[in-house]
Amino acid sequence: MSSSSLSLNMPVSEEKPLLLFVDDDPIIVDALSIVLAKDFEVITAESRKQVKSLLQDLSVKPALALVDLGLPPKPHSPEEGFKLIEELMAVNNSFKILILSGQNEDINIHHALTLGAVDFISKPCDMSLLVSRLEYQMTMLQAESSEKELILNETKLLGESVGLKTLRDLISQFADTAFPVLVEGESGTGKELVAEELHSSSSRSELPFITINCAAFTPELLEAQLFGYIKGAFTGASNDRVGFFEAAGEGSLFLDEVSELPLSLQSKLLRVLENGEFYRIGETKPRLSKARIIAATNRDLKEEIRAGTFRQDLYHRLCVLVIHVPELREREHDALILMEYFKGMYAAGNPLFELTDDAKLLLEQYSFPGNIRELRNIAIRLSAKYSGKPVSVTALQDELESDFDIDVINLDENDFVAQELKDKNFNLDNKISEWERRYVSYALKKCNGNLSKAARLLGVNRTTLYSRLQRLNIESSSSE
Repeated sequence: MSSSSLSLNMPVSEEKPLLLFVDDDPIIVDALSIVLAKDFEVITAESRKQVKSLLQDLSVKPALALVDLGLPPKPHSPEEGFKLIEELMAVNNSFKILILSGQNEDINIHHALTLGAVDFISKPCDMSLLVSRLEYQMTMLQAESSEKELILNETKLLGESVGLKTLRDLISQFADTAFPVLVEGESGTGKELVAEELHSSSSRSELPFITINCAAFTPELLEAQLFGYIKGAFTGASNDRVGFFEAAGEGSLFLDEVSELPLSLQSKLLRVLENGEFYRIGETKPRLSKARIIAATNRDLKEEIRAGTFRQDLYHRLCVLVIHVPELREREHDALILMEYFKGMYAAGNPLFELTDDAKLLLEQYSFPGNIRELRNIAIRLSAKYSGKPVSVTALQDELESDFDIDVINLDENDFVAQELKDKNFNLDNKISEWERRYVSYALKKCNGNLSKAARLLGVNRTTLYSRLQRLNIESSSSE
């Protein structure tokens, strides 16, 4: 793709991957840096403050981090490490954060994973184990980064369904418009790919394409990222900073998960859409943005308007042109086409697995709640387990995500309750806990262990969900 991108994800290349190593012990830093330098370009920091400064100065952002929990000014407490995990995830919600710490009590491990860390390695550690775990996370990063190429074949989205052909037609029609485009669809359908295709198919293709995830930042940080700021605008603003509206120039700015944009910023976005004007934080002179805005959401914005979390006037500005990305279950035989492509991509030179006829039928009948992202993960697992072997319907069933359906067939609500109460061991508190566990466990599974997303799905705040995890003794960790 010819567009330049200022997305905060690290590009995968032939060069050594960039690793952020955060530890305040110089002996450990020196020793491990020598070992890790063989496979990684290592940048080091000894505190949360220093990490913040590094990330502001680096032109290429790392997406892999090795972090100690005990950092200054409280090296005997994990709190600084926990805060750093949250801040790194806010910068890039696909950050692969591995914890290397001697503070390896179960509660610390659990909390670190809940916040977004992907692994916890206790000090002292085996060097070969550390390197192998870092390499594994690099493999996962490459898989995620190549997802776009997996689904985007040159300039065409893979598939032959009517829904996908309609999608391609709309992309072609809307590519060169100056009006905002709203891309709707469930998680995992490829909305960012559609946004990139809108850009690359347009006359702006040689200009910047900038992506920002509105759900990945605090309101204050999101405002600074979007609009920029001037020196002295707030504590820590030591230099002027260009925001994404300005950096995009006449290219495209992609606002992913726009429904998560705070109300305080929605009015400012509306102003940009109406007349192109915006202000850097701390500045009184307006600037002019000429960027084309593409926004995406997996939520029903009309429902968000009714709930009072999204402005109606902003919605009408964004939805001038709308593209719905079809769910995989609506795309006829595309699941088999994508599976063939994925298994070739992930074979890594090994023999391919082959679905039996009844397994293919099951794949086409499956609802894919996680859409294309879920299909990709299934292909990865099958490639690892069944290289060069047939995959039976039973083997495939084991890899499919279970639908969250309760087996209450032909029973109305009263009949169901009556049947439950016939059990002499029935206990209301236990039954409520059982249902609570089901919903919480399913939400975590649907959100790949991401606590913030699961909390939104359940309609509670993250602190409340974390407390329930502890009470229900449910383990949560980020997964792919």
